[in-house]
Amino acid sequence: MAGPRIRWAAIVWGLLFAAIAAGTLLTLLSPERRDAFAAWAVSLSPTTVTLYGLLAVGALVLVLGLVGLLRRAQRRLARS
Repeated sequence: MAGPRIRWAAIVWGLLFAAIAAGTLLTLLSPERRDAFAAWAVSLSPTTVTLYGLLAVGALVLVLGLVGLLRRAQRRLARS
């Protein structure tokens, strides 16, 4: 009898959210970093904001693809 399945999507998404939370905490806990981030954010042009948005969408698609590949590999191993 096989053991419980590992939920790879939950692991990948959890790692992603943990990395985002760690980066946010690292930025917010230091007044110097917070001021530097605020100055950087204010200096962005609309084109740059659009490109960062596209980059974020691309990262989301990458994570979804990785999760799909992990699910496919897990199903293939379960059939074997």
